[in-house]
Amino acid sequence: MTARPSVASLPFDPLPDQPSGRESNVAEFTVSELSNAIKRTVEGRFGYVKLRGEISGYRGPHSSGHCYFSLKDKRARIDAVIWKGVFARLKFKPEEGLEVVATGKVSTFAGKSSYQIIIDGLEPAGAGALMALLEERKRKLAAEGLFDEERKQKLPFLPRVIGIVTSPTGAVIRDMMHGFRERFPAHVIVWPVRVQGETSGDEVAAAIRGFNAIAPGGAIPRPDVLIVARGGGSLEDLWGFNDEAVVRAAAASTIPLISAVGHETDWTLIDLAADARAPTPTKAAEWAVPKMSELLQRIEELSRRLHIAQRRGLEQRRARLTAAARGLPRSSDLLALPRQRFDAAATRLSLALKAYTQHQRGRFQDQAMRLRPTTLRQRLDQAKAGLEASSVRLDLALKSLTRSKRAGFQEVAVRLQPTALRQRLQQHRKVLQEQSARATRALMTQIAHRRQQLESQGKLLETLSHKSVLQRGFALVRDQQGKMLRRADAIAPGQSLQLEFADGTVKAQAEAEGKGGKSAAKSTPNRAVKTQRGRFDPGGQGSLF
Repeated sequence: MTARPSVASLPFDPLPDQPSGRESNVAEFTVSELSNAIKRTVEGRFGYVKLRGEISGYRGPHSSGHCYFSLKDKRARIDAVIWKGVFARLKFKPEEGLEVVATGKVSTFAGKSSYQIIIDGLEPAGAGALMALLEERKRKLAAEGLFDEERKQKLPFLPRVIGIVTSPTGAVIRDMMHGFRERFPAHVIVWPVRVQGETSGDEVAAAIRGFNAIAPGGAIPRPDVLIVARGGGSLEDLWGFNDEAVVRAAAASTIPLISAVGHETDWTLIDLAADARAPTPTKAAEWAVPKMSELLQRIEELSRRLHIAQRRGLEQRRARLTAAARGLPRSSDLLALPRQRFDAAATRLSLALKAYTQHQRGRFQDQAMRLRPTTLRQRLDQAKAGLEASSVRLDLALKSLTRSKRAGFQEVAVRLQPTALRQRLQQHRKVLQEQSARATRALMTQIAHRRQQLESQGKLLETLSHKSVLQRGFALVRDQQGKMLRRADAIAPGQSLQLEFADGTVKAQAEAEGKGGKSAAKSTPNRAVKTQRGRFDPGGQGSLF
């Protein structure tokens, strides 16, 4: 059994109801027991509470996924914790300096002997805070260029497929489908999402990215235009469309996107990032497709204008053809001169044909005389004699070339003998040894030269160092921060000083002003002298006294 400490051994006076000299009846706790008791008391007394305060010290989620920060007002502050699972479900993420209303459970943290609130829900403190957060987010995204007009895409005139991101059970989709049926029936694909609540922003962003991920020509047709639609509501109801993920998804969409969120007076950040903003969802349906009756009326009008233009063009061309026909001469007059030229050419052609036939007959007879067997035999004998002479010259040339190549091969074989190769290797080895010796001598000379330069610089550095001045009896004065003091009037009475001598450093204190009007330094009594030996720092030189 553990003995309890007596009252006399406690560092404070005994309680009035505890007689002096007797054993104390105060219960003994361990630190863990006391911490757990306080934890149970605080959690049982307060339970769930709502706190209104300003977020302070928020640096984003920890590596574990939990968030740690503080809530404060003008007079107090309390630590706050948001667990990883709760943080993923929050509709509003914490931001530094934002005034919020936090719902959670008051507890204690035994590791720091402090109390804290474990937050389960987080909301901005009023519409003013929401507007401030909205304006801050708007400035941030605008600085990144997500709202620039150069990023806007042109809406297609007649889209074949229309993708709609909205709630499948609301009146918005019914009004839009009614508008499509009245104006121009189109293939509509609806991506169902929640348009209000904590997960609405993530679902809308995922829907926009999902439509853009559809490949052209697949089983599901790729939309030609997207519409993000929702009915009217308060700022809190429309807050999901101010989510940063939604704005980035709308700005990155390669499909033209129409924003139709709220009524005409409502606006969200997706309206600024979208390619077009419709005042209402019904108006968005009107913008997406043209009206069929207007298209038919326009087609009829263009067809009528085309027929009129064609008839008018034919009449003008007929009139021009008639006028041109009046100015043309008669066909008999036009053909008279060519007919005469044709008759003259026909006469000349018959005469030329006879003369050409006689000329070709004469050439044929000449060639026939040359093609007699005796003449052919003589030409063959001449060709055979020339071929034999060429064969003899070719044999002589081939033998001469063979002798020349054989002599060259023999010379190469002589050079490639082992004795010749060994002599060449010895010559190259001798040259290599001479070059190696020269390189070694040059390297040793360079090292000696560099060592001499280094010793010269070291001597110069030692000469210019303030340590050499301190060896002659001078001292260097610094304040507590190590700053050099150059003048006596810069020293205040009672100021702590450091006096650096050649063999060490002494701490001193400036005395009050004397008759000379300046402070005098005195060494601190009963204080050991601390010698500091360090490396010379040229940048740390100061005044010498």
